Amino acid sequence: MKVFFLSLGCDKNLSDAEHMLSILAEAGYEFTDLEEEAEVIIVNSCCFIGDAKEESISEILRLSAYKEEGCLKTLIVTGCLSERYQKELMTELPEVDGALGIGSWDRIADVVADALNKKHPELYLPNDRLVCTENRMLTTGGHYAYLKIAEGCDKNCTYCIIPKVRGHYRSVPMETLLKEAEDLVVNKGVKELILVAQETTIYGMDLYGRKALPELLEKLNAIEDLKWIRILYCYPEEVTPELMETMKKCEKVVHYLDIPVQHASDRILRRMNRRTNRAELTEKIRMMRETVPDIRLRTTLITGFPGETEEDFKEMESFVEEIEFDRLGVFTYSQEEDTPAAEFEDQIDEDVKKERRDVIMEIQQKIAFRHAEDMEGREVDVMIEGRVTDEDDVYVGRTYMDAPDVDGFIFLNTSYDLMSGDFVRALVTGASEYDLIGEIIE
Repeated sequence: MKVFFLSLGCDKNLSDAEHMLSILAEAGYEFTDLEEEAEVIIVNSCCFIGDAKEESISEILRLSAYKEEGCLKTLIVTGCLSERYQKELMTELPEVDGALGIGSWDRIADVVADALNKKHPELYLPNDRLVCTENRMLTTGGHYAYLKIAEGCDKNCTYCIIPKVRGHYRSVPMETLLKEAEDLVVNKGVKELILVAQETTIYGMDLYGRKALPELLEKLNAIEDLKWIRILYCYPEEVTPELMETMKKCEKVVHYLDIPVQHASDRILRRMNRRTNRAELTEKIRMMRETVPDIRLRTTLITGFPGETEEDFKEMESFVEEIEFDRLGVFTYSQEEDTPAAEFEDQIDEDVKKERRDVIMEIQQKIAFRHAEDMEGREVDVMIEGRVTDEDDVYVGRTYMDAPDVDGFIFLNTSYDLMSGDFVRALVTGASEYDLIGEIIE
């Protein structure tokens, strides 16, 4: 029986999806990339912000049409939307034949079987149950993989629904992670491991009573044939000198950190229930750059948070200009039900949110373009992602400065026959907006 699997949202969701695919394969299901051929369709949904929720619902409705137009026998919804709207999902979306919660995705094969037997299963084990399964089917091409080191969050930012959907913070035991990492590298050929969680910096506090991310990095660094280790989702206030020294010491840990700061106004940071302020952020970033001078920093910001004044926004503007992040993304504030900020009275007009977002992105664009131009003449290691077209001798790759899907590329014109996951040494010869242009020298 053929399954079409659509995973929406973040890379943590994708990690869950890859484990579910492996479970389904072991149960005898086959997979197809053609929606019209599928007898089973699974939507691994997202509901982090309003746009993500709308996309999930839209895809569910669109794919349900294959019950009439294709071979579809059953439609299953998993992931955050399913967890968040347990009571409403199957009553308000009768197109859905089965649903699975965050804490029970390891039961995916059972739910599919029950749905095919017209039992309309809904399985919601506690969302703070930590699911760990060994096998995994990669969907990233095989040369890189996301390693989810923890689940849930305890920060309770006032704008965020994640703690209610994914439960409290639970670290995956280190021995489990190391076994999974070894399998990914040795048996599946992965060259880059990308560590993800709702927050990676406090990994191990619940299990070991200490921040164990440096120890985990050292153990991962010892895996033979692994080339790069990348860390995403680091709360800046939790980044320690020990972590930076470990990054400096471990040659496979790339000098790149994703540190979502969300805002720079102390007043707005307090309203967000963030545990830092502008002065502390500035000092923390100074420490990072002094310890690892070639580090590249990525962040995200939110414009239009309730009560954000022009003065608050100017604080954000000046902060972006002062810090000069290498990579930066901006979200407009999304008023999410069941979050404290949704009840704040001083909500901001949507047009104002977007105008402020555009101002920040214009500032960042100039910074990013200048940083790209400054790379000309430098040598870099490049992981090949693939060929631009079958006819061209142009390959696209990533440097240590670029995470998949969110950052830029480097384009290399060469007659070499390269494969995805190959590493080459390249000279940067130019820049085109966010991307680099180079030539292979080794």
